[in-house]
Amino acid sequence: MFSNSAELYDLIYSQFKDYREECGRIAALLERVHPGAKRLLDVGCGTGEHARLLAAEYGYEVDGMDLEPDFVRIAQVKHPDGQFHIADMTDFALPRQYDAVLCLFSSIGYVKTLDNVRRALTSFRKHLEPGGVAVVEPWFQPADWKPGSVYLHTVEAEGVKACRMSHSAARNGISVLDFQYLIGSADGIEHRQETHELGLFTTDELRACFADAGFDTIEHDPVGLVGRGLFSARSSG
Repeated sequence: MFSNSAELYDLIYSQFKDYREECGRIAALLERVHPGAKRLLDVGCGTGEHARLLAAEYGYEVDGMDLEPDFVRIAQVKHPDGQFHIADMTDFALPRQYDAVLCLFSSIGYVKTLDNVRRALTSFRKHLEPGGVAVVEPWFQPADWKPGSVYLHTVEAEGVKACRMSHSAARNGISVLDFQYLIGSADGIEHRQETHELGLFTTDELRACFADAGFDTIEHDPVGLVGRGLFSARSSG
């Protein structure tokens, strides 16, 4: 995943991703669907920016987990009051339960298959307190994915200049992103490459996965945080 670019992640995404606004909308959603929620688990937490802001600005107790060890390390430094774990969202067991489990920035797409979505959602439900809610931001639907798209982002920080060019493709229901990085510093220019694969699922398919995982109250906002939609779901059992 981001194993070759973890230290560039915040530099790149801070250019166009408004974490503060997103956290305000998440907090408002939680206040509506689960007033009194306090303890949150951020699954696929990345570098912990959502976790940091939800704790600092809204008073939540936020833990996190991610499959990428460098992300977990960065997140723990950002938000030392939280507990951050290296774990796979399709099969994890943490020592506590939460009022809400969040899975944002389309992290659910990285599980690639509907079977794995069901496994992940089942793990989310098992980590919820009675009445708890799962909030999941999906990846693109198949009809919305545009193979052949090319994007370029450039960033500068003290002593470092970097650019990332990405190319999109699709095969067998999987979206494929080829990321190519050029990173310049006083030591020279370095080239790195990553391939990211995310499953393309329809809204109806994801809604069925929530039901299969034991959630019986499922809401879907078709716009969500950045136009990809947002699910919130709870189980009465």
